[in-house]
Amino acid sequence: VAMAAARRVMRAVRVFEFGGPEVLKLQSDVLVPVPKENQVLIKVHACGVNPVETYIRSGTYARKPALPYTPGSDVSGVIEGVGEHVTAFKKGDRVFTLETVSGGYAEYAVAAANRVFPLPDKLDFRQGAALGVPYFTAYRALFQKGCAKAGESVLVHGASGGVGLAACQIARACGLKVLGTAGTEEGMNVILRNGAHQAFNHRDPNYIERIKECTGAGGVDIIIEMLSNVNLDADLQLLAHAGRVMIVGSRGRIEINPRDTMSKESSIIGVSLFLATEEERHECATAILDGIEAGWLKPVVGSEYPLEKVAKAHEDIICSSGARGKMVLLL
Repeated sequence: VAMAAARRVMRAVRVFEFGGPEVLKLQSDVLVPVPKENQVLIKVHACGVNPVETYIRSGTYARKPALPYTPGSDVSGVIEGVGEHVTAFKKGDRVFTLETVSGGYAEYAVAAANRVFPLPDKLDFRQGAALGVPYFTAYRALFQKGCAKAGESVLVHGASGGVGLAACQIARACGLKVLGTAGTEEGMNVILRNGAHQAFNHRDPNYIERIKECTGAGGVDIIIEMLSNVNLDADLQLLAHAGRVMIVGSRGRIEINPRDTMSKESSIIGVSLFLATEEERHECATAILDGIEAGWLKPVVGSEYPLEKVAKAHEDIICSSGARGKMVLLL
């Protein structure tokens, strides 16, 4: 009983109703969660902000968490405690996660041990918070669903954000020809420093023509698409024979002509990290940790926000003029 009475409290962001960024409430009296069997408790140093978290918060996403909840999945930090049956981690280990049970926008988070991975010393906690969803999604889109092969070409649409930069680094390291788009000069420079052979400004009215000039008559083999409600129709025109568009993100509907897929026998393939099997997640993790070890995998951290400014972060990730790396909350 004395133990229960002494349970610690922490700062955490709570959502009590679906809506705009203003529904994100920072509270300082949230109970620190306790890890159950096969779970770990992490003292959070940084947490990535992903566009999907804004869709969930607004109530427009297919999966709705029970209210109230704490958003956030990509945390990095240090193991504070482990539940029984956990042997892979001990107190003090540096780790990053793919998802949490209790929510990542908080000083402490509980996660299933099989969704937690060691954070190599080569990366700091800010970079650790940029690994989970972006790199696992990029790897899944390219290889597990897109069947990318060395020598093929890939166009990363929206390449200067977290998933985009991850896709550029991974594709380049695996021998693909990498083209990327961004909305700013700065974004284009970031892409070129992170694996892209060529960068295009998607605000340039003629950028589709410029990509066609670059790929020639052949077209591009794979497109990694972050904003398919805007780009999918044009993407189908850019594909090579048997090319495939990997749908990583969408913010609405779009009209396309299905005949465009027939003329090239091309494919439109949806990507959801949420549906990955245990084996697939393990394959992603192995590839990512190998990439960090080899030195080519280096997450680029963009805007950083304290927990107090979480509403601003949610506004900026959807409305800002151009991404330049992974957005993170620092604790």
